[in-house]
Amino acid sequence: MTKTKTKTKTKKFKSSKVKLDKQIVMKALKHAIDPETGVDVVTMKMIKAVAIDAAGNVKIKFQPTTPFCPMISYLVEQIEQAAKKIKGIGKIEVEVVAGSGSVCHGGF
Repeated sequence: MTKTKTKTKTKKFKSSKVKLDKQIVMKALKHAIDPETGVDVVTMKMIKAVAIDAAGNVKIKFQPTTPFCPMISYLVEQIEQAAKKIKGIGKIEVEVVAGSGSVCHGGF
């Protein structure tokens, strides 16, 4: 009796998930506009860091123009909404960070 070897082929499927990187996130965040200036948060250098884990979860460090900016919650919402439009993104966390050298443009 002769033995015949059968090879089973396994199909490899390409993931339809887009590989997230900082550049993709930063491009999306250009749609988050500061209503006081009409300029996006990326151009205004308000985005200090973007971290992406293997599951596609994103943590964004956002520095408003002043620690007491009345638009912080609005801008955080705009950042979250802009990031949610990225295909394949997981959870989004926006951390508000304080920094020196902030410029105030709101009547102070």
